[in-house]
Amino acid sequence: MIDPKTAALLNEQIGHEFEASIQYVAHATWFASETLPELSRYFSKQSDEEREHALKMIQYLNDTGQTVTIPEIPKPVSTFDSVADAVQLAYDQEVRVTRQIEAIYNTAAEANDRLTQNFLQWFLEEQVEEVSGMDALITVVKRAGDNLFRIEEYVAREGHPEDAE
Repeated sequence: MIDPKTAALLNEQIGHEFEASIQYVAHATWFASETLPELSRYFSKQSDEEREHALKMIQYLNDTGQTVTIPEIPKPVSTFDSVADAVQLAYDQEVRVTRQIEAIYNTAAEANDRLTQNFLQWFLEEQVEEVSGMDALITVVKRAGDNLFRIEEYVAREGHPEDAE
């Protein structure tokens, strides 16, 4: 039902989504060890979202009769020099994932694979939110400087985008 090259890229993306999920578990764990419970909770939710993304892709491939192959997941970064470094890594990861999904979308477009283009539209919209949220968090972290309580207050006040839904 869908283009084989696009299906192969989706299989790769499943690995990227699980990688992001595991990386966010590492973030949450590190924030918890630094007694930053709001950031820990925030990144735990991010982890859950990334896992859900991977599972949606698996379901889509199964629904379209494709073989699902989950690639090896790299070891996450588990310690950081600062909150700013941790958030920057998360931002960079979200930008990278956005580019990866755009590449899959473009491959589907080249193959006239409208089903996959339609499927990926939701992910592209989701990535706008993810990059925007991480960008805002980086801005707050930079403004707060060494005052980690201000960052925690911001995360507690603003919550996670899905908390508002």
